[in-house]
Amino acid sequence: MLKPLHDYVLLEKIEEESTTASGIILTSTKEKSKFAKVIALGSDIKEACYKEGDEVLYRDYAGTTVKDNDHEYIVIKDEDIIAVNC
Repeated sequence: MLKPLHDYVLLEKIEEESTTASGIILTSTKEKSKFAKVIALGSDIKEACYKEGDEVLYRDYAGTTVKDNDHEYIVIKDEDIIAVNC
């Protein structure tokens, strides 16, 4: 398991399935979702409005994407998280 350092956050991408009214699953969309699940927080993050397990929205083009054990993660700076899904 990856452990982020300093003020970085480890996120797991959330893949959204698009379906039509009749139940057909659409495999391609123009814009990818920028929502992700918080997996781990770096040691320098003390007062965040989110915690492990929360779903957050992050900035476009932020972070570094890595693959580990068939999962795709994003390592991102704390300041690039812009909203929490309540």
